[in-house]
Amino acid sequence: MSVTLKNSQVTILVKALPQPSKKYGETVCCAGVTPEGNWKRLYPIRFRHLQGDQSFKRWDIVDFKYRRPIQDRRDESCHVYEDSIFVIGETPDREKSRMIERILVGSASEAALKQQSLALIRPKNTRFLFKKKPDGVIQKEREAFKRAASQGSFFDNDLAALLPSTYRFGFQFEDSSGGHAYQCGDWEVNAMFYNGSRRMGEKAALEWMDETFNVKYPKLGMTFALGNMAKRPQTWQLLGVIRADEQRQSDFGF
Repeated sequence: MSVTLKNSQVTILVKALPQPSKKYGETVCCAGVTPEGNWKRLYPIRFRHLQGDQSFKRWDIVDFKYRRPIQDRRDESCHVYEDSIFVIGETPDREKSRMIERILVGSASEAALKQQSLALIRPKNTRFLFKKKPDGVIQKEREAFKRAASQGSFFDNDLAALLPSTYRFGFQFEDSSGGHAYQCGDWEVNAMFYNGSRRMGEKAALEWMDETFNVKYPKLGMTFALGNMAKRPQTWQLLGVIRADEQRQSDFGF
């Protein structure tokens, strides 16, 4: 049976932590916003297999082809054809805050009432937290990533197994529906710890992150990208921590 493919372009806002997958090996849930302001969830993205003009970062504008998923009924979800992914540009800095303000909602609860499974909020009274993982958890994650790296096909490039973070990161925050505590699934936050630890050591890396997320970002402006789970839509997760200035009325030309 033939499948009619659709085409879309999004500005990438979310690259969640890679997850081992029995079917796809290692996948990354990504999400972005169309020029019309609509969310799209891109899956399955085997991100470390993407090369050249296919490999994207936050704020890149990406063109891709997709079909509706069979099992995932969330409106924003797209089953992406990996070979169709192409980076066509990058969002200019002057447009980032305007785009963010356009899609902000007060809370995940507000997004759910609008039948959305992805949302962007501007949290209040945030507190960045971290906690060392038990050795047993780290070992299980290491084994899962090792299995995932070995699941590629004959045509795939060989990948080194990902190293799991030795820490869990999260945020306490408030929004229009009350107070929350979410574990952080943003790949960039975890990569910040990994790269920082290699450069300056673990203790200094954690101090750097504490300063960034507890002082710098709240002062300059910070947003959270949230998404719910396909099998448990009432459960929302923190998928992206995005630095974005708050716009004043004068910024809109008023």
